[in-house]
Amino acid sequence: MIVENKKQLKEFIKSYKSEDSILVVIPCDSYKHPANTKLSLLYVQLLSGNEFILPFNHSETLNIDIPNLKSDTKKYTYDRKKLSHFVEIDNVIDVNLMHYMATNVPLSIEEIDTNAHNFFNMRYYKKENINTIIPVLKHLEKCRKISQLLKDTIIKHNQTVNMSYNNEVLDNLTYIESNGLQTTTGLVYSEYNVFTSTGRPSNRFGGTNFAALNKTDGSRKPFVSRFKNGVLVEMDFDGYHLRLIADKVDYEFPEGSVHEHMAKFYGCDYEEAKRKSFHYLYGGIPIDVVQLNLFFSKVYDFVNELWKVYNSKEFIVSDIYNRSIYKKNLSDMNANKLFNYTIQLMETENNMAALSKLIPEIQSDRSKLILYSYDSFLFDFDMEDGLNYLKKVKTILEQDSKFPVKVSWGVNYHEMKDITEKFVD
Repeated sequence: MIVENKKQLKEFIKSYKSEDSILVVIPCDSYKHPANTKLSLLYVQLLSGNEFILPFNHSETLNIDIPNLKSDTKKYTYDRKKLSHFVEIDNVIDVNLMHYMATNVPLSIEEIDTNAHNFFNMRYYKKENINTIIPVLKHLEKCRKISQLLKDTIIKHNQTVNMSYNNEVLDNLTYIESNGLQTTTGLVYSEYNVFTSTGRPSNRFGGTNFAALNKTDGSRKPFVSRFKNGVLVEMDFDGYHLRLIADKVDYEFPEGSVHEHMAKFYGCDYEEAKRKSFHYLYGGIPIDVVQLNLFFSKVYDFVNELWKVYNSKEFIVSDIYNRSIYKKNLSDMNANKLFNYTIQLMETENNMAALSKLIPEIQSDRSKLILYSYDSFLFDFDMEDGLNYLKKVKTILEQDSKFPVKVSWGVNYHEMKDITEKFVD
């Protein structure tokens, strides 16, 4: 049924709220970020087999307003994050994430386009909103193929849904994406990808790698505040990986900079100490360092125990979100490589847990969280929110001072000045 009037909509809602369903999104423009386009069609297939198409922006249909799609039933979709940009909805399971958690390989729907889709996209590649003129029946053909792929995946992997990742992680990233980043030429959007080997999200869209913006070549200069009375504020963790591991192995660093503490042990300056510590963490710990440094001695024992568990159980489980990493899905693994994976997973999950606490506290403020990159968070700060906003953010991110952050701000993302001292009591 193509739902084009109130009677059909009422019939759809009754069926939709009575059983679980599969949802497939057709945006007006597949080449734009979902936060920067509208929803053309929503295909809904109930698990009993009944099909509905809800048209919102299409040339062939009588278009309707997006209805309230919240219900107690389960909804399965290929990309929960994408769906969430278009409609407010709950109880949604990301089938791509389900597949990835079980196999360490994402699903692919790239080859599912029909000949009609390929024709329109090639002939009218300069035209926006192509999906609004591709025939509805051709969209239906494509949606049925996607739906079948999702159903097959659900049957195969339904017991491997990690609901913490599915709910918290994807919703946190959707929130950041939706805020966008202001540039000197307009608003742009980032897009986080959680389907990486280490679990650490990558972040690129429209030819920009937001996770690797160069600090020295001017790549960051075009990013500015959207507010008339605004600046960009970055908060980044001090010695983050060292502190994460210290928390795991029960080692307590003294107050102050971790790298300054390690510099005293090494007998070198700050930058050299930072380089040495990262080299030991990622490249292996020399036995003389193990014997002389209690922190690295504990790390050395942890690495060996982790490797032992991985080989005996053939999987390890993350601390915060209980994500299982299976030996069968990884190749060319060794003890230190597994440890590196674990560090990045610790980093990601700790960040996501912090965001789950932070986002509800800042959603009503004017300032916006616009970028998350490994060990730092970037905010578009409206001065009207005041210093208390930044203090609130800093306190939540630091988690009872366990992970201290440094604060900097500037009129653009390139020219940032350290203002950490403003937060010293």
